[in-house]
Amino acid sequence: MFVPGPSLFQRLFQVEQINFLLTNRIPRRYATIFMGWFSKLENPLIRTVSIAVWRFFASDLDLSEAKKTHFTSLHDCFIRELKPGSRRIDMSADTIVSPCDAIVGAFGDVEDGQLFQAKGFPYSLSDLLADPDLVARYRNGRYITLRLKSTMYHRFHAPTNCHVSEVRYISGDTWNVNPITLKRIERLYCKNERAVIDLQLPDATRHITLVPVAAILVAGIKMHCLPEVLDLRYRGPNHLACDASYAKGQEMGYFQHGSTIIVFADRSLCLAPALHEGLQIRLGQPLMHIKADPAQ
Repeated sequence: MFVPGPSLFQRLFQVEQINFLLTNRIPRRYATIFMGWFSKLENPLIRTVSIAVWRFFASDLDLSEAKKTHFTSLHDCFIRELKPGSRRIDMSADTIVSPCDAIVGAFGDVEDGQLFQAKGFPYSLSDLLADPDLVARYRNGRYITLRLKSTMYHRFHAPTNCHVSEVRYISGDTWNVNPITLKRIERLYCKNERAVIDLQLPDATRHITLVPVAAILVAGIKMHCLPEVLDLRYRGPNHLACDASYAKGQEMGYFQHGSTIIVFADRSLCLAPALHEGLQIRLGQPLMHIKADPAQ
């Protein structure tokens, strides 16, 4: 008697189940601390085998744009720099560019302080930002979620000319931030470790806020304007004063591996018309535009 095999939907569901269990039903904190230690081992054999295993499971890992061809460790490969000229930065004065290579996730208008991590999974600005002034500013603003895959370039850059006077660090969990988990764990971004970086634009009236969110195996955010890495071992103050000015496209920092950046702006900026969920965007490509007439 013929017994039909599992359908494509069933197979995909099984893969999702395995992915979810492997990345979220383990001791996330200890796995992340271990990976942070292991990835920095400068042993030629460990480095070579680790990168080979990474390539085997991630066929889209492309190191051809890397500034250097030899890496001292797996971590050194994760945080690789790019060759000069690998990314074209749109220098139009009215354009806000993507701060990183990423896949576009949920985006659109913030509605009375509420936005979405995935369809049917809302979360609140107040839970994410933990700052009443920023919540008031973006209560009816705009947002774009940018997800960095583990194989992508992991450094992030200034989306426009700007100044940073403070970084707010919010400690938290290290849930995976892949699409599977976003559809299952409510308020995920609000649970995870993250930083809130407010960028003041040159006209001194507009701001953009970046929220880098860490994840399992990648709980570590290095800002060049701060002396310490913000990670699970960090025990310093949560409000970190700094005085840093950046030119558009200038590197601001990097993730230890890959994760998510949520970009916020008020409604004097409009989203680039080409955006859609699943779009693979590159550092320097248009993300938002400043309206010629903010009243429109």
